[in-house]
Amino acid sequence: MSKQPQKILIRGVNWIGDAVLTLPSIRSVRKAFPDARISLLVKPWVSDIFKESPDIDEIILYGDNFHGFAGKLRLAKTLRKKKFDIAILLQNAFDAAFISRLAGIPEIIGYRRDGRGFLLTKSIPVAKYNLKQHQVYYYLNLLKSAGIKTAETQPYIYLTDDERGHARDLLSSYFPETGLPLIGINPGAAYGSAKRWLPERFAELISGIINELNGRVVIFGSQPEVEIANEIYRKLETRNPEFKKRLLMMSGKTGLREAAALIAECDAFVSNDSGLMHVASALLVPVVAIFGSTNRTATGPFGEGHKIINKDLPCAPCMKRECPEGHVRCMTEITAAEVFSAVREILACNKAIFLDKDGTIIEDKNYLNSFDDLVILPGAKKSLQKLKDAGFKLIGITNQSGIGRGIVDEKFVRESNAYLQKELGIDDFYYCPHHPDEHCPCRKPEPLLALLARFKHRINLKASYVIGDKESDVMLGVKAGAAGILLAAQSPGSTGASYVAGDLSAAVEWIMEREKDKSNG
Repeated sequence: MSKQPQKILIRGVNWIGDAVLTLPSIRSVRKAFPDARISLLVKPWVSDIFKESPDIDEIILYGDNFHGFAGKLRLAKTLRKKKFDIAILLQNAFDAAFISRLAGIPEIIGYRRDGRGFLLTKSIPVAKYNLKQHQVYYYLNLLKSAGIKTAETQPYIYLTDDERGHARDLLSSYFPETGLPLIGINPGAAYGSAKRWLPERFAELISGIINELNGRVVIFGSQPEVEIANEIYRKLETRNPEFKKRLLMMSGKTGLREAAALIAECDAFVSNDSGLMHVASALLVPVVAIFGSTNRTATGPFGEGHKIINKDLPCAPCMKRECPEGHVRCMTEITAAEVFSAVREILACNKAIFLDKDGTIIEDKNYLNSFDDLVILPGAKKSLQKLKDAGFKLIGITNQSGIGRGIVDEKFVRESNAYLQKELGIDDFYYCPHHPDEHCPCRKPEPLLALLARFKHRINLKASYVIGDKESDVMLGVKAGAAGILLAAQSPGSTGASYVAGDLSAAVEWIMEREKDKSNG
């Protein structure tokens, strides 16, 4: 790359699931070029994946008005006016390179595919080993091969507090009982019938969730998939007349952002290989993914803690839209009992206390960087032991922007966290090392670190608490669905906290009383 680009165009991909899997690459472009203006060219139906992302400055919709050769010329003219320095083509199509050339973009990076190599200024060959990895790495490899440093981050979809609030209001209005597991079901798959598990098996699974787990179920899907959801509904009617109180039909009733906000509230998500499966994994909701004709290695839910169910058959994965043998054996051999068992395995069984560090369990020394200055607050050990005795896991979550600012040694942060774990009985510690200007998803109040802890420790966030001395700690609780407790000498007035405590001891006493009230009724 001849110089630092000031204006970057990223050509996104056209399928929802694939779009989710490009998020780490887009994040990498932002990290590599923090001062550049980044524009994303995508089809309208995937654009909602990227709304609210701090890594994108502008979304350009490749809509119906740009169809046909005349439309491509209009799009190229629109792009030419923006004077991009570089185009990064995550999409493989000839069309992406052709339009970039017509737009006069001087540097065009993409994979050498679809006969478009001569249109690219940096034509990257597709390595065979890359096709055997998860698709997230397929996109990251394009950047690496072009000399762009990558940040291999978890795909993450940003939701607003309003979106989360609307989803919670809708669910609480339909399911007034609290504390019961909420399972999302996505029985459709746009690619074809070979990717879809049988409706009667979904009905059997839902019946088990309702009867054996006392759970609530939300069925998701696009408008063309409504009939699949209706077929499941009809089959449930013959199994359990009481199921209607436990089932919310949202197939065909939501846009992508509303569906994502509802999925974020689920304790587990069961899905065929589909776009919403990837949305759920990018919201760090535990997924049970049912795979038949497609490749679980390349397109399974990304990250640890998910369950993938498939059958190791000679014909699978065939990558066909329709089963060439007609009976979709790779799907018919997967039983409802197998999927139900996987759901039971990934459901959270632990409650936790998420703890801020500086000003909560130790004295706040303003960018602590030495063991000489590390002072555990009086009574902290005793208070935390009470929580452990009550069955809570203790998880530290702390913003450490001093690392990103270059004034705190990351090795010291790791060592001091390990020391506090040993001294205070804390089960695990997570920290964000980034500068606030990076707008990363792991910095509080974004809930990424709490969600990662949920996977590792099987934490029920809705039965958990966040304790900290800043509003960002409280808002972490709000976003994660846990109760937030603010440590403050006096009430700050406006706060999202469930409770304001004078110190850690008072916070613990409030938690113990609240837990006692729950157990009594």
